[in-house]
Amino acid sequence: MGRMEMRLSGSGGQGLSLAAIILAEAAASEGKNVVQTQSYGPEARGGASKAEVIIDDAEIDYPVVTEPEVLLCMSEKAYEKYVPSFKGKTLILDSTFIDSCPEIDGVNVYSLPITKLAREKVGRQIVANIVALGALNGIVKIIDDASLEQAVLNRAPKGTEEMNKKALEVGLELVR
Repeated sequence: MGRMEMRLSGSGGQGLSLAAIILAEAAASEGKNVVQTQSYGPEARGGASKAEVIIDDAEIDYPVVTEPEVLLCMSEKAYEKYVPSFKGKTLILDSTFIDSCPEIDGVNVYSLPITKLAREKVGRQIVANIVALGALNGIVKIIDDASLEQAVLNRAPKGTEEMNKKALEVGLELVR
């Protein structure tokens, strides 16, 4: 596989830090080396936020995302902040909040109604981060879906396991 750097970005309160933690835990459960970091804008909830994950089969000697291969944007602010400098291969946009994206040479752009589907198919917008995680893994196939599902269930608050499992499946189905 080699080193894979990913940036999950959006607004504070969208649960992208949790999504990155789940992704990192799923990869670690498969024996991969992982580094996960997160940062928030000064506004916290509603402000710009990002969470980053590095996954590698080899030892990670530089634990900082410098040029992510995968960028997930779940807000217009995140799009405006991170897309102009993006040099990676895979760009995933939540079309619920981001109207359109011009074609970018060498980049596979996926414009998906992530939050809209969380509301419509799962009944709760709060699980849009899990829908996004399913879509991301369905696109880049970095870890086994079963490992990801187990990590989601390990982090789901008691009583929300089935809702989170359904959200993950909605995300996976979105790109199948």
